[in-house]
Amino acid sequence: MISMLKDPVCGMDVDADSPYHHVHAGQTYYFCNPRCLEKFKADPKSYLDPREDVAVHAVADAIYTCPMHPEIEQVGPGPCPKCGMALEPKSALEGEADDTELKAMQTRFWISAGLTLPLLVISMGPMLGNLLPPWLSGPAGSLIQLALGTPVILWGGWPFLVRGWNSVRTWNLNMYTLISMGTVTALAYSLFAVIFPGLFSASFREPDGSLGLYFEAGAVIVTLVILGDVLEQRARRRTGGAIKALLGLQAKTARRIRADGAEEDVPLEAVLVGDRLRVRPGEKVPVDGVVQEGSSYVDESMVSGESEPVEKTAGSKVVGSTLNGRGTFIFLAEKVGRDTLLYHIVEMVAEAQRSRAPIQRLADKASSLFVPAVLACAVLSFGIWALWGPEPRLAHALFSAVSVLIIACPCALGLATPMSVMVGTGQGALAGVLVKNAESLELLGRVDTLVVDKTGTLTEGKPALVAIECVPGTDEAGLLAVMAALERGSEHPIAEALIRAADDRKLPRVEATDFQAVSGQGVSALIRGEETLLGNALFLSKRKVDSSAFESKADEWRSKGWTVVFAAVGGKAAGLLAVADPIKKTTAQALRELAMEGIQVIMLSGDHAATAKAVAKELGLEQVEADVQPAQKAEKVRALLAQGRNVAMAGDGVNDAPALAAAQVGIAMGTGTDVAMQSAGITLVKGDLRGIVKAIRLSRAVMKNIRQNLFFALIYNCVGIPLAAGALYPALGLLLSPAFAAAAMSLSSVSVIGNALRLRHVKL
Repeated sequence: MISMLKDPVCGMDVDADSPYHHVHAGQTYYFCNPRCLEKFKADPKSYLDPREDVAVHAVADAIYTCPMHPEIEQVGPGPCPKCGMALEPKSALEGEADDTELKAMQTRFWISAGLTLPLLVISMGPMLGNLLPPWLSGPAGSLIQLALGTPVILWGGWPFLVRGWNSVRTWNLNMYTLISMGTVTALAYSLFAVIFPGLFSASFREPDGSLGLYFEAGAVIVTLVILGDVLEQRARRRTGGAIKALLGLQAKTARRIRADGAEEDVPLEAVLVGDRLRVRPGEKVPVDGVVQEGSSYVDESMVSGESEPVEKTAGSKVVGSTLNGRGTFIFLAEKVGRDTLLYHIVEMVAEAQRSRAPIQRLADKASSLFVPAVLACAVLSFGIWALWGPEPRLAHALFSAVSVLIIACPCALGLATPMSVMVGTGQGALAGVLVKNAESLELLGRVDTLVVDKTGTLTEGKPALVAIECVPGTDEAGLLAVMAALERGSEHPIAEALIRAADDRKLPRVEATDFQAVSGQGVSALIRGEETLLGNALFLSKRKVDSSAFESKADEWRSKGWTVVFAAVGGKAAGLLAVADPIKKTTAQALRELAMEGIQVIMLSGDHAATAKAVAKELGLEQVEADVQPAQKAEKVRALLAQGRNVAMAGDGVNDAPALAAAQVGIAMGTGTDVAMQSAGITLVKGDLRGIVKAIRLSRAVMKNIRQNLFFALIYNCVGIPLAAGALYPALGLLLSPAFAAAAMSLSSVSVIGNALRLRHVKL
């Protein structure tokens, strides 16, 4: 059973000695106030997870995962069993990452650096001339080097040695395999050289007969690797900065209006669904809800990426963490805690950051062969130096092999893709572009054809009733009341327009039964005992209703860009209704920008051809297909794919879901339905087509950054390993020091992460 550390109703932190507690099913639950206690006692099942019978808000240990191997998950921090890297929280919702390992590494670094510095001075004695006492060059100096270097390698480098051993034990060879082999080899050789000097032949000895010691090389390697690990952990924390910035925008308190009209400031965690909250000028909206009283302009840039404030009046939706302007309003809390839009954004981005881009397969394949190839290079280097190298041949061979092992860095290759994806998806979220997975992000940059729905994508998706035509002797108000009753069972924007028009005119409500909907055609129901229909001409004709008397008027309205629906009652045509859906103000600009990006736009609409063409003409769209049913939209997308095009589909309705799933990349409007957003790889929070331009630019920037990272990682290893093996020695007499190799290896991963962090400044 999970320890109850949070109020199961509101999720607020609660001390175990809270006076508000209740025993349910043998488990004691604690609450932050009596109100939450009463809510829980009234209906405990609403606040418990039925699968485990524990509080939904109970605190469990955070799940940690590896940025290179997202399939690795464990409770709490630690090293990855595959690559040995420090794990990090799977989700930004888990709060700040546990910094225990970072602090431990920092301690190891400072102590190791303190021991390594004098060790370096002693080992450099011959180069310092008379600055050091002569006895440091003898046996006493060797013992001091042993005393200083051994703790650094064995204690400072212990985490790396453990990871290296585990990598061999599980045969998941990684960079810690190489580091541990190199440092242990240097230490073992040096220890034997100090304790048993007589065992070494002339091929190990310098011209003066002395044995070279590598305590300082091993210590410097460990110290620099620790430093690289610290820098890498710090840099990796910065890659999630965008999400932490979003979470940091949350309001800390809310102004709640009690039942008696009095107002009180309460912690955000204490806000419940149904609470009435006041937002004053300059304050943040605490949670998601709908405005009841008052009006203002709200800055929603933190979730939409658009800086222009949005007007809010009675009935308007407000989003938690957005910033209110100069007005004041009262709103009803509808979503709190993890149900708010902000938390959904964070969860979606966190999931995308753990997904794998297709280009990662190249790095994965290279990484799987990397360590065995490096080991082979080290053995080959040792053999060449031992057989044909200058004296002392074996000392040079050992020196070269250790350098090869140390300089190789498979992590730089493995981090190239996930770091860029992590930073890129975070920046996309700040710009109102939510990426569902890395594959969608990669594919979007290749898109050359964009298929768009009309309603809710090019237009506002909020049509209004503009005209009614009735058969002679029929009352307009009566027809509208009946059609509104019929549409109350539908989620279509046209249904909302008719219902809103009937409510505005305060028409009496009529009951409808046996409601049925045919996607893309119309709806039917029984009203006052008669079959009532509303839909397109095809829908009525299939039910043997003749609507030809209204075709002339329908064509006239369609030429204006209006959407027309036919009404029938009792098997006879009853009238014609027209709704107008205004084009979004930003659509024309978005289409121009898409054209500049080389994207061809095709409009698919279920509307009549005349209506669709009128909208297309106004927007300057040349390719438009009308009267397209939902299933046909998906077929059209597949046909474009068969032509070799890279296709993205943008839509916002339930009927767009099949086409969104069929396209290489589905793009959902954040103002649309949940089904559309679940089917899409990209969601635009604002529901603005300009977001597609941002998403495309983001995709191209991320992929360019990934290619740079892969290039840097490959070139670094392709150049570094031969240099470490002694490629420059024949021409220049230079042999790369293991210490220099350790510095280069430590900085390679940091450089890849640093390059990925440049995406934080990309202009979308």
